[in-house]
Amino acid sequence: MALSTSFTDSERIALEKVMRLRRDVRRFRTSPVDQKTMDACLTSFSLAPSVGLSQPWRIVDVISDNARAAVLDNFETANTRALRGYTGDTAKLYAGLKLAGLQDAPIHLAVFCDEATQKGKGLGAGTMPEMRRYSVVCAIMQFWLTLRTYGLGMGWVSILDAPRLKADLDIPDDWQLVGYLCIGHPDSEGLDPELEQLGWEERLPCPKPETR
Repeated sequence: MALSTSFTDSERIALEKVMRLRRDVRRFRTSPVDQKTMDACLTSFSLAPSVGLSQPWRIVDVISDNARAAVLDNFETANTRALRGYTGDTAKLYAGLKLAGLQDAPIHLAVFCDEATQKGKGLGAGTMPEMRRYSVVCAIMQFWLTLRTYGLGMGWVSILDAPRLKADLDIPDDWQLVGYLCIGHPDSEGLDPELEQLGWEERLPCPKPETR
């Protein structure tokens, strides 16, 4: 199928809409996600840019009760440790934040970067090896936006001990964690980030590039 390389105003508006409605979701409905829908969303990974065309993303579907329990305990331990880094009103606010949807989200995906992949023949990664991980981040972002177009939400859990998670999930040594993703139907919709709504931080306006 031939695709037009130009975009209409309505298509640009649609792109802005999906970016505005993309939220880091922490509150999910427990209803299951149709597998065909998930498969359609996962195809976005194959369309993502990657350094040297290395496609270094490795995706683990975390489905067993034991594995999910280990991830939840990992999060709770890391979250308790993180709380100790705050004091006063900030600590009180942090303690009241819901920072992960681990118990409700029907789908958990752990996404890793294969640092030892031979695909791409090292192009670009020889000088900047971190570009492999950046490639995985780009792929996750495309996946995130695609999920939104299907009415699904995603939460990116960053309060985790990555080495412990790798050990608990029996992950190869050369794979490095990039994102632990909770996916499902959002419990509510909104344009504003929850952290902004709760007064944790404010979104900055469009940055102005510096000149050199």
